[in-house]
Amino acid sequence: MTDVIRIDNLTKTYGKKRGVTDLSLAVKEGEIFGFIGPNGAGKSTTIRSMLGFLNFEKGKIEILGKDSVKEHTSILKEVGYMPSEALFYPAMKVSEVIKFAADARGLDCREEAAMLCERLNLDTGKRIKELSLGNRKKVSIVCAMQHKPKLFIFDEPSSGLDPLMQNTFFELIKEYVAKGATCFLSTHVLSEVSRYCDRAAIMREGRLIKVDKVDNLTESTTKRVKVTADGAHEDYLYNGDVNELIKKLAGKNLQNLYIEEPSLEDMFMHFYEGKEEK
Repeated sequence: MTDVIRIDNLTKTYGKKRGVTDLSLAVKEGEIFGFIGPNGAGKSTTIRSMLGFLNFEKGKIEILGKDSVKEHTSILKEVGYMPSEALFYPAMKVSEVIKFAADARGLDCREEAAMLCERLNLDTGKRIKELSLGNRKKVSIVCAMQHKPKLFIFDEPSSGLDPLMQNTFFELIKEYVAKGATCFLSTHVLSEVSRYCDRAAIMREGRLIKVDKVDNLTESTTKRVKVTADGAHEDYLYNGDVNELIKKLAGKNLQNLYIEEPSLEDMFMHFYEGKEEK
């Protein structure tokens, strides 16, 4: 399967501030690939480097088989990019912004744009300054999708969307991917990764910690234990033999005991803390 994105040893620094260090990964054609980590992990720096918006000190990036530095203008024609915060001219109408984005590419996207606006319930007659954050996000989605690109690159795309629109947005992604597109999704919403992504890369402090299938990343023997015993309440994660846990608790005066599956956040949290995995 073809690599749509290939990053080799990317390093980008901001003086003493953290950037990205020796990042290498590949995204296959037809994947919905999650790029996750807490704020400041290096996700946006990576994306901006991929699109030629940042100069980096070391490494090589190929997007759709093209060099991100030498051919970034050509790459942008085939990419649908949605930044975490998109800014539009406030006095322009939604319809004007969408047409402006299509005209910048020299394309007639009216049919696709109309479909997207209908699915997203977007009023194209309003001016940008009249829109809520969620509706401005919808404008950004239409601008990124209307030209039916080969590759979508989304940076925190669902923030500001209500749950219904979030579902619609991801349904659209799945439909485009089913027709041959690829999606690179940067997010810190772990439920999105678990529900929609095939594989994911986990970033921490500018370094890549792990790349794997999402099912493998969320597989865990850890249990969340909530116990009230001898007048004290404890809530903790336990990773070990449950029989040993029961023996440990047997000598206590138990009032309540719950042993349950950990949350998705709990399952990912060990990647964000402690030593890096090799």
